[in-house]
Amino acid sequence: MSQAEIFPSDSTILYTPAWYSSTAREERTLPLAPGDYKVTPGERWTVTSLKTNEVVYDGIGPVEVRRKPEPRQA
Repeated sequence: MSQAEIFPSDSTILYTPAWYSSTAREERTLPLAPGDYKVTPGERWTVTSLKTNEVVYDGIGPVEVRRKPEPRQA
């Protein structure tokens, strides 16, 4: 079993407002853990990777970086 199977890389979701609705949210998968991102509120919200210093989001807010929910077992 590889490390990627134990610790999936797609375990973080960025939730952002949808431009077409005041209630809908868009989701985007992020490659790092939720704690590896910094959310900065303001007129334009930014989400920055703490590991690479890359801005992964710059736009309207509010935004959330959260752990991806585990799939439910049947």
